[in-house]
Amino acid sequence: MSQTSINDIITPGQRLCKESDFISSEGTYVHKGYIYSSVLGFKHIIKRNIDIKNENNVNSSNSDEMENNKDYIVVLKEKEPSVVPEIGSIVTVQVLRINPKLASVAILCVGTKALKETFNGVIRIQDVRATEIDKVEIYKSFRPGDIVLAQIISLGDARSYYLSTAKNELGVVFAQSVAGSTMIPISWNTMQCPKTKTKEFRKVAKMDQDDDTTLTDLKNE
Repeated sequence: MSQTSINDIITPGQRLCKESDFISSEGTYVHKGYIYSSVLGFKHIIKRNIDIKNENNVNSSNSDEMENNKDYIVVLKEKEPSVVPEIGSIVTVQVLRINPKLASVAILCVGTKALKETFNGVIRIQDVRATEIDKVEIYKSFRPGDIVLAQIISLGDARSYYLSTAKNELGVVFAQSVAGSTMIPISWNTMQCPKTKTKEFRKVAKMDQDDDTTLTDLKNE
């Protein structure tokens, strides 16, 4: 077997392809006809290199033949040991818990590079957005489990970095509804469950259509 890799970081729950395109393998799972990533890491295509058909299987069905010719898709937990967060870095974080004053997060990536180990961070209520700061409510901005793009603005204390989502392009990029579906952003402060149509408040990151094919695919379902 030969292997090719994709350099872009893959996050848990990210849609990779249709189930008919590849065989789901390590670090992936199948849900409703699509293959998703189950881990943080990098996508690899493992080619099967089948050039000769087995003459003993002349009676096999076309579907079996197609299945045998598909390559494997995997997501591996590769780490970049030399990368550490620093002031000004754009980071990918996962919200761990919230309280009225801040959201506690785990820093997973710096740019598109996965960290060797996670670092702690906090998004304080005054750093959620740039306008109407006095009206910000943490529980209407983030929920535990959300994946968020943020910027490091201070080294903080000995335990946590201070992060900001005040820029338009920063904020929640992945969130699950109470029903367990990946929510779709419908405005800068609202996401919607495609299954139940229930709306939930978030501080949503403004993203280009070309940069997030997963959200585009979900909107077209």
